[in-house]
Amino acid sequence: MWLPAGAPIPPPPPPPPADAAAVVDEDPDGPLCCVGLVDDDDECEPMTGLVCAKPVTVVVEFVLLLPVLTMSDKNIRRRVITPTSDPQNTDPLLRQRGSTHGDDEQPNACERAFIERHKIKWYWAPALFAFWLFLYCAISIPACHQLPRPLTIAEEAKYPERFIAERAEKNLQSLVELGPRVVGSKQNEMGAVKILSTRMNKWRTDSSPIHDIEVDIQVASGAYVHWSMVNMYQSIQNIVVKVSPKGTNSTNYLLVNSHYDSVPAGPGAGDDGAMVANMMEVIRVLGKSKIPLKNPVVFLFNGAEENPLQASHAFITQHKWAKNCKALINLDSAGSGGREILFQSGPNHPWLMKSYRRAIKHPYASTMAEEMFQHNFIPSDTDFRIFRDHGAVPGLDMAYQYNGYVYHTSFDRAEIIPRGSFQNTGDNLLSLVREISSAPELDDTSKYSEGHTVYFDVMGWFLVFYTEVEGIILNVIVSLATLGVLAYAIKLMSVSSGIKLEKILRRLLHTFGVQVLAVVAGAALTLFIAVFLDLVHLPLSWFTHSWLILGLYFCPFFFGMAIVPALYFHYTKDDKLPLGQRVQLLLHSHCLFLALLTLVLTICGIRSAFVLMLTCLFYTMALIINLATKLHTKDVAWVITHIACGVPPFVFFAYFSHGFFVTFIPMFGRFGQNVNPDLVVAVFSVAVGLLTCGFIIPTLHLFRKSKTIICVLLGIAVFCMILAVTPLGFPYRPETSVQRFAVLHAKRTFHDASNNVRRQESGYFIMPQDRRTYSVKHNVINMTLAQSAHEDCLKETMCGLPLHNQRWHKTRENSLWIPASEPKLGKNLPTVKIVSKKEISSTKIRYDMTLSGPDHMTLFIQPLEGAKVSGWSFHQAPLRLGWQPPFFIYFSWGINDDPLNFWLEFEKPSGDWKKSTFELGVGGHWTHERELFTDDFKKFLNSFPKYADAVPWPASYETWIY
Repeated sequence: MWLPAGAPIPPPPPPPPADAAAVVDEDPDGPLCCVGLVDDDDECEPMTGLVCAKPVTVVVEFVLLLPVLTMSDKNIRRRVITPTSDPQNTDPLLRQRGSTHGDDEQPNACERAFIERHKIKWYWAPALFAFWLFLYCAISIPACHQLPRPLTIAEEAKYPERFIAERAEKNLQSLVELGPRVVGSKQNEMGAVKILSTRMNKWRTDSSPIHDIEVDIQVASGAYVHWSMVNMYQSIQNIVVKVSPKGTNSTNYLLVNSHYDSVPAGPGAGDDGAMVANMMEVIRVLGKSKIPLKNPVVFLFNGAEENPLQASHAFITQHKWAKNCKALINLDSAGSGGREILFQSGPNHPWLMKSYRRAIKHPYASTMAEEMFQHNFIPSDTDFRIFRDHGAVPGLDMAYQYNGYVYHTSFDRAEIIPRGSFQNTGDNLLSLVREISSAPELDDTSKYSEGHTVYFDVMGWFLVFYTEVEGIILNVIVSLATLGVLAYAIKLMSVSSGIKLEKILRRLLHTFGVQVLAVVAGAALTLFIAVFLDLVHLPLSWFTHSWLILGLYFCPFFFGMAIVPALYFHYTKDDKLPLGQRVQLLLHSHCLFLALLTLVLTICGIRSAFVLMLTCLFYTMALIINLATKLHTKDVAWVITHIACGVPPFVFFAYFSHGFFVTFIPMFGRFGQNVNPDLVVAVFSVAVGLLTCGFIIPTLHLFRKSKTIICVLLGIAVFCMILAVTPLGFPYRPETSVQRFAVLHAKRTFHDASNNVRRQESGYFIMPQDRRTYSVKHNVINMTLAQSAHEDCLKETMCGLPLHNQRWHKTRENSLWIPASEPKLGKNLPTVKIVSKKEISSTKIRYDMTLSGPDHMTLFIQPLEGAKVSGWSFHQAPLRLGWQPPFFIYFSWGINDDPLNFWLEFEKPSGDWKKSTFELGVGGHWTHERELFTDDFKKFLNSFPKYADAVPWPASYETWIY
């Protein structure tokens, strides 16, 4: 109210309602001087005596009143402000100014050090980055690689009930000294069997009188469907050991499995010799222990896992002890040492995870790894699936995953496995065997089949575990609570800023759109770089130096996430909402996005949604603290709480993602040519970036020179792209991070319907295993003469190549053929004989046949001239399920090379049997007979660069038409 000079001051107006909040209407189309009170209906009520005018009217009145305003104090008109101590009812203009420093308010020493004009000084940004990097390097990485102190044989007397790492290490050395242990080789069928059976019999003699140890050598033949081929085996071997309480009549067994065979040319120390050595030591400790077991434990040393998974099928479908196995611990490897990760549990048996949590000493487990494995993101398979599918045995699947660079190569040696790895796995395995073998659930496991579980370890310190139903409830509660706290924070922001709630909500909607656009922009830029590097033939530049991923993919994503909001803030800098609260809106929007995404993933049944739930949980905690302490009204102070509450999730997700990249980066060396590995890494980087730094990047806008800081991220990305072109970005290194090839010196022969040879040639059949095959183009002899298999795939059955297994079949069109001299093949050449041929009816005919040859062979069956396979002696599933030809039969034998007898039945509606009925292709593989290598083949192999690991053997392929 304006008063003439000398007029008495009227009494103050009555106080406003308690639930009213003073605001300034900032609507540009409304009156500028409308100061009033907002009630529940959010309408502005002008104060008594206050003239509300449009902008033009205000200017005119200001000019007319200017002489009056320049008069003496006695003649100055005064604005009346009602005295009050309530900060919510003070003058709204002053209250809005109160959120920042007044002109006369002096900042304290701390503020002077950090703050300049309501922003953080720019040079603190590197300190912020250094802080997060320090947490990653000092806490997350060491936690990922921590191993216990290994016990030595000298300490055995001191720790009679403990696992001794040095003894397990010696077990491995004795196994690896045999060399590659391929099914059918003397090393596998005689050497390994002798070592294992001798040790087991010795420990049976030395065992405690409270235990019985039985040893059985199983020789088995059988077949099952694996992937899209029939997998047949003959006379493969298993060493089976049962440790039982003395005189027990229990029929509830725990099964522990690993495999002692290896891939061709690979010593197999990590896969899976180390796990075999661990099992051997556990048997020794249990046998000599004075602590009795409640139920028997069966240890299966299976001799044909790499074929694939044949020996586990032989045990679970044929062995006398198999029907009593009620639970499983499967031990495998995708690397060489480190900590074993639990990546599959159950299925549908939460009690196993309860046992794991109670027993395990060094937990390392992840639901996300389980879901990725089960959705075929990992190019491997384990015996766990065989026991689950063919024996309905629930269990735990654990594997080494560190240093996957040497997995299935000639560099998978015992000396590179740290002794602490044996101790880590041994401690866990020994306690887990004791725990599960004593579990009451073994009496009837079907009663405890209660659904899936959610589990993860925290820094290797402890395990978090709950059921899938509990996980759904937790995700929903946290997400809804997050939404509620966000809603309350928005309401308080309206009150503290003096801006209508509807306008704050409008700003939130705009900011949410900006944040989503920022995530999309960052992801798009990251994916573009991945595609670009592949187009310019620079994939896998991070394969050896994985830190390049930070610059190539994380920094572009962070740049995109930051630059979009920065531009939005720049072009709306006249907004009356303080910058600190605008950044809070950005963070609220990101949290809102994650909360909604958590609900969507939970509805879709994805258990890994817990990671998003955790990010929302910790942000909500920080927000609650800021709201309770009113720090949210400050320019910058609220960031302290935000960062403090962000440390635990950052450290956890950095630990989690580091283990993730340590596992997956080496795997991209065997993903094949069809997959752009950079694209996959880019997607992973976006996901990890959202988890680790999604709530960190928005805080950059609180710094002075924020756009310059953000552009530094782009500069780092450009710098790393330059490094990718240099030798530093070359993916491979000798022995430590090699490029993989399978190289077969092959002879192939094709017969026509008259049994005449229509085509015959010899050469090197090369199966690349990654995207960068051209890297050896100028090193390998005659590589410039390499022919793509694409043309042969169009006209020959199975491309006319000696494909070794179904994985090769999937990538056969990417293989290469280089003409070469004839290979030296073994005496036991693949031979097919027709025993009998008879017409069953006018439209059906049957062939009885035999197949003999080396210990690894393949059969390809392609019906011709309108015929179709109506029956055969192989596994019936392909015919019952209506698989399309050509049919793939994989056959291997162990200690007995008797011919395979089989029959085929064909149906042809025309009944014209004078025309061809089918084509039969037979491949032979001499996978472990290096004495067959010719001088030319050795010279060719030696021409590969030192950074390449070529797995070689002679092979043959021959077709006949019947």
